[in-house]
Amino acid sequence: MSSFADIDAVVVEADGGSRGNPGKAAYGAVLKDARTGDVLAEIGETIGIATNNVAEYRGLIAGLRMAAELTPQASVEVRMDSKLVVEQMSGRWQVKHPSMKPLQAEAASLAPAGTIFTWVPREQNKHADRLGNEALDGKRDPGVHVHDATAALGEKAPAKAKAERAERGWSPPGEPPTTLILVRHGVTDHTTRKLFSGGLGGANPGLNDEGRAQVRATAEWLSPMAEQVDALISSPVRRTRESADILGEVLGQQVLVEDGVAEMEFGDWDGLSFAEIQEKFPDELSSWLGDLEYAPGGGESFRSVEGRVLAGRDRIIEAWEGRTVVVVSHVTPIKVLVADALGAPLDALFKMELSPASVTVISYFRGTPPRETEERLLASMRLFNARPTDVPL
Repeated sequence: MSSFADIDAVVVEADGGSRGNPGKAAYGAVLKDARTGDVLAEIGETIGIATNNVAEYRGLIAGLRMAAELTPQASVEVRMDSKLVVEQMSGRWQVKHPSMKPLQAEAASLAPAGTIFTWVPREQNKHADRLGNEALDGKRDPGVHVHDATAALGEKAPAKAKAERAERGWSPPGEPPTTLILVRHGVTDHTTRKLFSGGLGGANPGLNDEGRAQVRATAEWLSPMAEQVDALISSPVRRTRESADILGEVLGQQVLVEDGVAEMEFGDWDGLSFAEIQEKFPDELSSWLGDLEYAPGGGESFRSVEGRVLAGRDRIIEAWEGRTVVVVSHVTPIKVLVADALGAPLDALFKMELSPASVTVISYFRGTPPRETEERLLASMRLFNARPTDVPL
């Protein structure tokens, strides 16, 4: 697909409808430049027999997918005349019907952090409505119709637009992002007893029954996205491998292993509680909490873990660039990736909470940030610490 590299804010207009409810159904979605109102892309497709609400969600998903593929760097506002969908996506209403929950979950996974959902009257959503009706009437070819990127710049000549981007010092991406769906493993007996549990160098416990149930629930929650997942990668540690096996069974993926996303090695502290470490190693614990370079005996420092995790991430992105990868990992590696994505100092990981079997999503693309001249890897946080039990569905 084409890319609209200088657009930093977009509007998604989406609609869907059924002739019969349920009956023959279709959706329409439009992607617009939020600042100029220019249409960047549009889609209208039939979806067989479905209800109005299913068609509306399918329109939303199609619109968010266009935004992710064409303008991954842009903030997003969604406008729909469906009060139900807007309120559910905003988290104010719950989704109670089982057939709707996977659709809401898929839409939530595609929406960038900070996405705004706005209800509009039907007369202000005529474009998307027309696209759906044209699809039902056989007047539209399936697939995304991308408008000319140069024309979408209005009166700006390409050279002028390029000069303006250079002046701002910003060169956004032109390729699809690489999206990592980061899943923390389920609980083990060490987790429930609040014991330090590191990588391969410690006791290496497996999931308990509760942990397996947690991961199974997360896998089922992610199952509507199975066709979008290109790979499933796990840390080599037992609890992540067992979690990945459950996810792989549901998502239809074989498990690959990346050592770089293994948990921090705690050395002499592995299998001990915080209180026990405080009693036996008070000076070492104080140093560990105050110095990112300090490592407990036989263990790793936060700084060394950061280097290992980021190197592993880079290998994953190199192998699966432009694709979607589920990565099953641990508390510390996922927090490292979040801090890096947000440009936060490494000690920000002390201020994060990450639940067992939770889902965190980060998209990566290559671009040149402001006041820099070299292209590098950039990140966009899309979801943090989400679970089937606490995300509105």
